[in-house]
Amino acid sequence: MWHNLLLHLGGGAFVAALLRVSTPILFAALGALISDRAGVINIGIEGIMLSGAFAGVVGSAFTGSARLGFAAAVLTGCLLGALLSAAIHWLKADLVLSGIALNLACASGTVLLLFALTGDKGMSGSLPSKVLPTVNLPLLDRVPVLGTAIGHQHVLTWASLLAVPLISVLLMRTPFGLRLRAVGENAEAAAIAGVRVARVQFAALVLSGALGGIAGAFLSMGYVSWFVGGMSAGRGFIAIAAEVMGGGMALGTFVSALVLGAAETFATDLQGIGLPSELMQTVPYVVPVVALVLHASRRRRSA
Repeated sequence: MWHNLLLHLGGGAFVAALLRVSTPILFAALGALISDRAGVINIGIEGIMLSGAFAGVVGSAFTGSARLGFAAAVLTGCLLGALLSAAIHWLKADLVLSGIALNLACASGTVLLLFALTGDKGMSGSLPSKVLPTVNLPLLDRVPVLGTAIGHQHVLTWASLLAVPLISVLLMRTPFGLRLRAVGENAEAAAIAGVRVARVQFAALVLSGALGGIAGAFLSMGYVSWFVGGMSAGRGFIAIAAEVMGGGMALGTFVSALVLGAAETFATDLQGIGLPSELMQTVPYVVPVVALVLHASRRRRSA
């Protein structure tokens, strides 16, 4: 039993599952990275993911187009990011409390809207929603052991991998990224230098919301093909942990997302060999806590 598990963990099937599980965490973590570098960490990323998942299903069901459903998910994320920005910049609300309120509102609001549209508070099975396609990269099929398993992945999985270098360039090599980092490091000094702090933070939260919406779209249009209340299942908070562990860098955030995705994948595999499912379901949430404690301890020693 354990021998078969070890063979599975070393094979292409585990890597393929790891990429699939890590995709929503990576998108949301990159969104959290952008907002955090601007000094306004997006605590509401969990609710944005959930709303994006709901919008993707409803949008694709009523338009008959997976692309329009995906666009609805991204737009929903942008709007919620803008709403969070309005709360902290216009209403002068606390950032953390605003994010928590957004998460609570999205959790209950999506269930309410689902009931209003379908009469069902559980899942969207009655809606004819669409799914986004998978993409086969023929060159990867030639890679020994891993090729046949990882060459056929969801389009958003490939997009998440591409997003890592793109966001790294955005943050480190563009004028917008320079202003964003300047605002995050010292907003007062940036304002004196002529940077419009509120505008930069607004853009960061909108972009963060867009990435959270994409993460949600993957959950309901790629990971599965329906929406159910609470389906983000804490992945937004796991993504924030991945961003913190990543040290404010896109590559570090990518590695952290893979580590936390591996914990979830490993826990699922352990359920398959007879270990208690209730215990294994705690693994994806315990690992980020342990990782953050180790990360904080290492930074304290370095300081």
